[in-house]
Amino acid sequence: MNREPLIMVCTCEMSGRVRGKGFPARDLPARMRTGVGWVPTNSMINAFSQIPATPFGTKDDLILVPDPAAEARVDFGDGSANEHFFLGDIRWLDGSAWECCPRDFARRALASLKETAGVTLLSAFEHEFVYTGVESVPGESYSLDAFRRQGVFAEAFTAALRQAGAEPESFLPEYGARQYEFTVAPAEGLRSADRAVVAREMARATACRLGHRAIFSPILDPAGVGNGVHVHFSFRDAYGVPATHDPDDALGLTKLARHFTAGLLHHMPALCAITAPASVSYIRLRPNRWAPTHADVKRQDRGAAIRICPVIPGPDVNRQFNVEFRVADAAASPYLTLGAMVWAGVDGIRRSLEIPAEGPPLPATLGAALDALEASAEARVWMGATFHNAYLVHKRGELATLAGLDEKACCDRYAETY
Repeated sequence: MNREPLIMVCTCEMSGRVRGKGFPARDLPARMRTGVGWVPTNSMINAFSQIPATPFGTKDDLILVPDPAAEARVDFGDGSANEHFFLGDIRWLDGSAWECCPRDFARRALASLKETAGVTLLSAFEHEFVYTGVESVPGESYSLDAFRRQGVFAEAFTAALRQAGAEPESFLPEYGARQYEFTVAPAEGLRSADRAVVAREMARATACRLGHRAIFSPILDPAGVGNGVHVHFSFRDAYGVPATHDPDDALGLTKLARHFTAGLLHHMPALCAITAPASVSYIRLRPNRWAPTHADVKRQDRGAAIRICPVIPGPDVNRQFNVEFRVADAAASPYLTLGAMVWAGVDGIRRSLEIPAEGPPLPATLGAALDALEASAEARVWMGATFHNAYLVHKRGELATLAGLDEKACCDRYAETY
């Protein structure tokens, strides 16, 4: 059978799904300049492949332009077509950034951090997911048996991550039924979110080739264990020197890191609408689920919204030291998660906010979180009025499609798509 290689250029948009267009690989040089055609309402496709509402209608044309630094090319060695795609930016036809491009939202936030504080962000996304290629058995949590029974998935997945440039670090069975976790090495700036997108897709691609699925939905069963995404972050100054740890501070944070963290806490209700953006995200964010329920920061506590991570004593403590944002899941675009976090942190730095003694409860529903996002004048500035409104329309439309369903039915719907 004759075959001609194809490449896809993609974006990870408001729904957290990766979408785009493919073209013959021989056309890549031209496509690096012109991209592929895109339209604003494509961004309004929700998790269930519906467009309940759109502020854009059928108007306007955009281009989706590949970033040469965000290429993934993986040969699984099984005769299947290569996974070959670029992550890219959504632009107007004249090449200027479209105001609702998730990647540009994160890019602008990172530029603001550098301008405001003279630092760059080093971060990594830690993912939990359910692999359907194993049977759930009693006692499987963290077990060697659960590690063994996933067969060749982990080895093939690790090889794919390395080919795609995502630098795999760990893979392990987790607490929940058929649940696993993986981490990749941290990266600076936007590359961290690129790696998160690539890593999720490599998990899905590997599972697909084995006849199974890697499910990243926030929770599959209302009575079960959720899948979170934890974003570890730290700062580097203009010389690459760590700028996060101060051993004399009560939480071990430098002044910069303390103000940044306070900004995250201050804006947490609005952030939830972006970083935990599914209706079922709020089933996971309940007491006794090893998930956050308050906007708080604590040392080495996995129930906190923001966790100060442990370090191993030694000469490189400052380089090890990092902070973990735990109010996120894979229904969110990594670009929106990263961008929202950084914008909130920058606001904390600019206003010299301090960490409160006690944080309020997190929103109990996506609707409440969306109300907080709508009420946030700061978020409207960060996103821009067009993006802010489009996001609210998108997510409220998604909620409307779930009206009348119980929690189990909602979990089933999200499990089908994520």
